[in-house]
Amino acid sequence: MGHSTLFRRALVLFAVTFFAAVAAGADTIVLKNGRRIVAQNVREEGDKVTYETSAGQLSLPKSIVDHIEKGGGVQMADSPAAAAANLAITPPAMTTTSGGSEIENGAVHDGSIDREYIAKLETAARGGDARANASAALAHHAAAQFELARGDMEHALADERTALTFAPEEPALLMNVAYLHLRRSEYKQSLDYLDRAHRVAPQNADVAKLAGWAYYGLNKIDQAVAEWKRALALRPDPEVQAALDKAQRDKQEEESYKENESAHFTLRYSGEAEPALARDILRTLEAHFSAIESELNFTPPDSIGVVLYTQQAFADITRAPGWVGALNDGRIRVPVQGLTGVTPELSRVLKHELTHSFVGQKTRSHAPTWIQEGLAQWMEGKRSGDNAAVLAQVFQDGHAPSLAQLEGSWMGLQSDTAGYAYAWALANIEFIVQTDGMGDVERILDQIGSGTSTEEALRAVLRSDYSDLMQSTAEYLRKTYGR
Repeated sequence: MGHSTLFRRALVLFAVTFFAAVAAGADTIVLKNGRRIVAQNVREEGDKVTYETSAGQLSLPKSIVDHIEKGGGVQMADSPAAAAANLAITPPAMTTTSGGSEIENGAVHDGSIDREYIAKLETAARGGDARANASAALAHHAAAQFELARGDMEHALADERTALTFAPEEPALLMNVAYLHLRRSEYKQSLDYLDRAHRVAPQNADVAKLAGWAYYGLNKIDQAVAEWKRALALRPDPEVQAALDKAQRDKQEEESYKENESAHFTLRYSGEAEPALARDILRTLEAHFSAIESELNFTPPDSIGVVLYTQQAFADITRAPGWVGALNDGRIRVPVQGLTGVTPELSRVLKHELTHSFVGQKTRSHAPTWIQEGLAQWMEGKRSGDNAAVLAQVFQDGHAPSLAQLEGSWMGLQSDTAGYAYAWALANIEFIVQTDGMGDVERILDQIGSGTSTEEALRAVLRSDYSDLMQSTAEYLRKTYGR
């Protein structure tokens, strides 16, 4: 059976499976500024809209919400390390004294932050009065939580840091700054604040919980296991238990593994793999690193972990769907059983997965799946020729998924359905690159990394929203690959 026929058949399955998943999945909160938040358990409570994401339960003032689309999106994927650990962490709560609610309501009301009110509290705090300092700290903390709820990590972090200047030994503030660094995949910076929090509150389970995530993100499995065990000893927590179980599976599998490293990679491999293969893989990865570094004008600051598995160990450890041939969940995980050298296919897989590491670190793990997978395919050398006619026809018939629906995780999709999603992701990235060059992709990633939503980033760089981009991509496919 030809590839085109298979692909057309996959379209039918996609329409049934993907949109059924959407209907059973998350809701979409549409803000008045056009931003869309994909979340679960969205509900209206008084003058607020509460919802749940990987950041835990958050809320927004109802005054900034335009409407809520029920079942309108796929749940957003966690950051690579978060997905690997299966750990959803919530910003630590800050206990307030009497008058705390009044300060919080004064700092944030009517859908915005009252900077004049906060400035008055800062002025009062300059006198050195402990209560005035606590009030200023709480006001900035309230502002940070409001910004976090809107997805504005940059300003949330700035406000949380300012709060710390007024209450430098408040454990909740230290943990919130650490938490925001974790959400930005800045693990070393997070540990700096967690070390301070541990000195102030050595028996706080949340400090150990967050530290475990930070160490896991740094590929320091032993330290992650130790921190999560300490967290569980202090307080039972099913999220920590799930993370610990995952980390211990890694640890047990890799205890007998050998290790090698290069300038940008730390590689662990089973004794069944040839040392020469490990060295060859490192050389290939370094060559790909230089190429992607040049294309994206970015150098990942942290060493990248790579693990080589047997086929069975890869399935046991990652628990990924059968159609997944390799995985990047903070570390590049590749099955290499039976290989003695780097084949063209393995080289392609390594470049694909390495692209995920670049995009993840450049965007602080905020890039949606369609950008991640589209760019990874482009970097490995794939193009849309074989699928162009079908994709263009699907778009013309009105059956194409929106890019908003391709933002979240695809791990629950069936093989044929996933193939269709990958094809659309590649087509959109290909159009962007072929129209104005990789510079536009670089600028979009920078915008996303600064906390801008993906659609807002497209508007800023391409002057297009999701609908415009899909239309332009379909026209590009017809023009470039049409008969």
